[in-house]
Amino acid sequence: MQITDSLPDLSIIRKLLKKVTSIAVVGLSPKENRPSNMVARYLIDAGYTIYPVNPGQKEILGEVCYPDLLSVPHKIDVVNIFRKSEDVQPIVEDAVTIGTQAVWMQQGISNESAAELARNKGIFVVMDRCIKIDHSSLHL
Repeated sequence: MQITDSLPDLSIIRKLLKKVTSIAVVGLSPKENRPSNMVARYLIDAGYTIYPVNPGQKEILGEVCYPDLLSVPHKIDVVNIFRKSEDVQPIVEDAVTIGTQAVWMQQGISNESAAELARNKGIFVVMDRCIKIDHSSLHL
């Protein structure tokens, strides 16, 4: 499942979100009012397994928090990124290393060179979209 433009077809997003089970949330904040925290709670409620990734935390939302993607000892289907666009490249490099199916840069986040790296490795890429909004609007 690969796409070459930065605005993927919603039918492809639907297929992805229906088949995946585990999502690493990179940049997950422990603060309840932060978008990353709200999205992660929504994803948990929707039945996904969440792996928080934040080097400054030990636990978020009752889950062990990992310093980086390479430290997560579980299979990760989607890497959901809540970091500044300029900080995305090394995260995507780690996503390639772990062999994730998809990299999802949240609303307001895009990095074309990182996206191209992922696409060249057969990883599905979504940029500048909210996974919570898409999941909710697709009635999954």
